[in-house]
Amino acid sequence: MAQSPAGKPPAEVRAMPLLSERAYERIRHDIITCAIAPGTEISEAQLCAHFKLGKAPVRMALNRLAYDGLVRAIPRRGYRVMAVTIKDIQDVFELRLMLEPAAARMAAGKVDARRLRALDEVCRAGYQPGDARSTSRFLDANKAFHVEIARATGNARLADAVEQLLDEMTRLLHLGLGLRNRSQEMQREHRALVKALERGDSATAERICREQIEAARGMVLSAILTSSSVMNLALAACHPEGPTGR
Repeated sequence: MAQSPAGKPPAEVRAMPLLSERAYERIRHDIITCAIAPGTEISEAQLCAHFKLGKAPVRMALNRLAYDGLVRAIPRRGYRVMAVTIKDIQDVFELRLMLEPAAARMAAGKVDARRLRALDEVCRAGYQPGDARSTSRFLDANKAFHVEIARATGNARLADAVEQLLDEMTRLLHLGLGLRNRSQEMQREHRALVKALERGDSATAERICREQIEAARGMVLSAILTSSSVMNLALAACHPEGPTGR
């Protein structure tokens, strides 16, 4: 590889990690927010043209997304965005029910109530169904709220596991929240949870957290099962002849 006069790689090589990270973040964002719908077939050429990026960073980004389980390679055709299945939904929510109510119980009396209220203020702003930007802002604040509770337990591994689960379910919530505005219900749930955590009521905090997760699961399942447009996209199950988005 040719070196610059200072003994460093050429500028275009030094820029590659930055461009690859940019490609990864932008493509991942569109997948997570369902701007690129579940089951959609995509190609390097399409992504390069859409994001105005070169082939190398896009290819590296797609490799990372495949490792993340968000896309899979289709030989001689490109990639397909992984579908969301009913089993995915049930698996993620089952794990949340195992971890988060326990975290709420452990965090009772230990949380930074001021920090939780600040995050809840962002959630209270709500979102507009169909507006990906406002939904993303709402979900980011909601995720931070729940991760903050898990961190208050003092168990870093538990907090990391909760954060990873919430990352995985962001796409599920974009599907559900896009059809019905549930922000007011979530605001009431958050307020009740903060009060229980602040006064050290572990049993109530655990119960409220469990009820929140069950309500979210019902919302997502209802949205997918009652909307033919979402169901066709979300339950594509990655069949080779599924939707291509072309």
